[in-house]
Amino acid sequence: MKKILLLLVLFSTSFLLKAQNDEEQKDTTWMKVYRATSTKINDLVHTKLDVKFDYDKAYLYGKAWITLHPHFYPTDTLSLDAKGMEIKEVAMMRGSAKSSLRYVNDGMMLHITLDRTYTRGENYTVYIDYVSKPNELKVKGSAAITDAKGLYFINPKGEDKDKPTQIWTQGETEANSVWFPTIDKPNQKTTDEIYMTVPAKYVTLSNGVLVSQKKNADGTRTDYWRMDLPHAPYLFFMGVGDFSIIKDSYKGKEVSYYVEKKYAPYARGIFGETPRMIGFYEKITGVQYAWPKYAQIVGRDYVSGAMENTSATLHQESAYQNSRELLDGNIWEETIAHELFHQWFGDLVTTESWSNITLNESFADYSETLWDEYRYGKDAGDEHIQENRQTYLGNPADYTKDLVRFHYADKEDVFDQVSYPKGGSILHMLRNYVGDSAFFRSLNLYLNTNKFKSAEAQQLRLAFEEVTGQDLNWFWNQWYYGSGHPVLKIDYGYDNGRAQVIIEQTQTTGKIFRLPIAIDVYNGANKTRYKVWVENKIDTFYFASSAKPTLINVDADKILLTVKTDNKTADNYVQQWKYAPNYLDRYEALNYFSKNKMSELSQGLNDRYYGLRLVTLNRLDVAANKSLLTPEVLSQVERMANNEPYKKVKAKAIEILAKQSDRKYLPLFNKYVGDSSYSVSGASLEGLSKLDPANAYVLAKKYSGDAKGKLGEVILSAVLANGTESDFDFVYDQYKNAPPNQQKLQMSNTFSDYLIMVKNEAQVRKGIDVIMVFRNLVPEQFRKFTDPTFKQAFEKLSKAKRDQGNAQLADYVGGLIK
Repeated sequence: MKKILLLLVLFSTSFLLKAQNDEEQKDTTWMKVYRATSTKINDLVHTKLDVKFDYDKAYLYGKAWITLHPHFYPTDTLSLDAKGMEIKEVAMMRGSAKSSLRYVNDGMMLHITLDRTYTRGENYTVYIDYVSKPNELKVKGSAAITDAKGLYFINPKGEDKDKPTQIWTQGETEANSVWFPTIDKPNQKTTDEIYMTVPAKYVTLSNGVLVSQKKNADGTRTDYWRMDLPHAPYLFFMGVGDFSIIKDSYKGKEVSYYVEKKYAPYARGIFGETPRMIGFYEKITGVQYAWPKYAQIVGRDYVSGAMENTSATLHQESAYQNSRELLDGNIWEETIAHELFHQWFGDLVTTESWSNITLNESFADYSETLWDEYRYGKDAGDEHIQENRQTYLGNPADYTKDLVRFHYADKEDVFDQVSYPKGGSILHMLRNYVGDSAFFRSLNLYLNTNKFKSAEAQQLRLAFEEVTGQDLNWFWNQWYYGSGHPVLKIDYGYDNGRAQVIIEQTQTTGKIFRLPIAIDVYNGANKTRYKVWVENKIDTFYFASSAKPTLINVDADKILLTVKTDNKTADNYVQQWKYAPNYLDRYEALNYFSKNKMSELSQGLNDRYYGLRLVTLNRLDVAANKSLLTPEVLSQVERMANNEPYKKVKAKAIEILAKQSDRKYLPLFNKYVGDSSYSVSGASLEGLSKLDPANAYVLAKKYSGDAKGKLGEVILSAVLANGTESDFDFVYDQYKNAPPNQQKLQMSNTFSDYLIMVKNEAQVRKGIDVIMVFRNLVPEQFRKFTDPTFKQAFEKLSKAKRDQGNAQLADYVGGLIK
């Protein structure tokens, strides 16, 4: 499950987690409940399904043949998860013959009395005829997964002409048992085969391989999918819809991309790195991709970011990008890498319980760093892991949560910033401590030892200990079975040929961390490295040096997950910028220059890594640093606007020039307003809007037919500022098609203000309806945080319409949100 935490797609992580934590604090009884791994009474062996869909009712008519055997002890009963199902028949299979079995269906579980007692290793097959009614099941989602009804019918009756009809499933955590009866626990594994009968115009996708297709007389087709390798029930998947299938391959295995037809030309631009990723992950783990194919499909209205169904990953529609968007960088590439790595960590070896979700998600999270480092260089990997650290550190509510968590209010709660970015940061520290060779050999041993099985975090520790020969309990106890992070205060001194470093752990939890780190002592460009252990409340280290060092760089590899107060001088940071090699070394120096308004900040415009050039431009583009935008610096920014190869950096340079309102930049804005990059074009149009608003409005109308991202935002602003009621269709489309995020929440106010000038009541109602569609995407438990924005906008609109003499419309708008 990708962490758009995973609803970054909807609102900021901290916003959602605050809402979720507020809910959890009402009831603390869960703190006393130990979340054990599910007890195995029966083991799944094989699952055969035959399903048909009722689009009008949003029902699934299913038949299941489930083969099991007792795990160890003899048993004459079987309990299956069967959430919200209508059960029509339960029987024991004897060859092709059926004999009825007694059962109790309590609405969530199906309790079956078997025909006799079965012993260990003795297989039996139960037949179940059932109806799945997902829309009639009342379940609660979370910040990570906004719904949990398992089976989703998207626009099933075709009533929304702008949305395709699709079916897709979402199993994690335990929602697949809404559409087929099973033991819905992550420590179960089963092979499977699925017969899916669908309208013949649609294509299907499921786990494993498509064995056959049979056309039926009633205009339907039955597709037969089979997975011969065992995997967990929550990883079962079905997808149905009018998709184009774009096919790649890797070592003879099909690699395919299921996309809506209009995105077929861009599918390889979005997903085309996948074969290369598979090769990279095989190389670093030493374990071949296990499954018979790898498909990726994009579903409408998906309830999370992406999901690693075995051999069939599902992505939300934010993955869709056209060629102009891709020029600014593929925003979905890290998600693609994340879900692919799950095929090893999560699918091949699966967490045995949600308490141990780190074995799935921390690895998938860290795979993004590994991929960025491999594909784009060490600076890119370091940038990503630093962003991860800051994401975790930006959520104080997570500081008290262990990585392996045996106490939680709901299993959905473990999909948070601890399991994802903190877990990835912990793996980064572990990799640095044991070294690359031992790290990846340990992953190889862990995967090979536990493949097609489930595991807990201690098994990962044992693999690392076997490879390294070290007792690593201290690391696991500190980071896996403990919470928080060190808070460091670092001071320096020099006396009589000795450099001094004093490191104090100032966290107030009472916990003291053991931290193996490197300290580099510099004299000019020359450095000496020392390996030390920080393991006390206060540690003092001395290093021989004939002269006072120009820089002492603590945590020289920049791998610690920490909050630190590093009492370096300005001269130290100048030296750090010049000589310390890592991304974070330079990033810290630039931050110091920015905070202290030092002219050295502009040196970042020449950094070798485009990400730090962008950081520098962003730091220059704040009011406090306006004095640093000297004519010389602006000339350098202008050169970047003309020559920078990375589109987002180029766009930011143009954006800074646009804010100068200087007509000498008018030729530059005119030159790039037609650029293929939405970011560059949008920044240029923004500059024109300040200098020549009438022409900018004309250009906004000209480019409005293909305007996304920055360009779409600027065009919308230009039209709202200078447009008329005749621009309604454009304004409406821009709002409707904007991604559902924090910016769209803010845009709702602006769009509502525009509706004040619209006299056509049908258009006003259409605009109000699309705002409400967005409002209703917010999970109900979080609306208390978003509804004030919508309510304020509607109150203003209601008053304006009343003043215009339309009391009926005013009452309608005013009554939408109480």
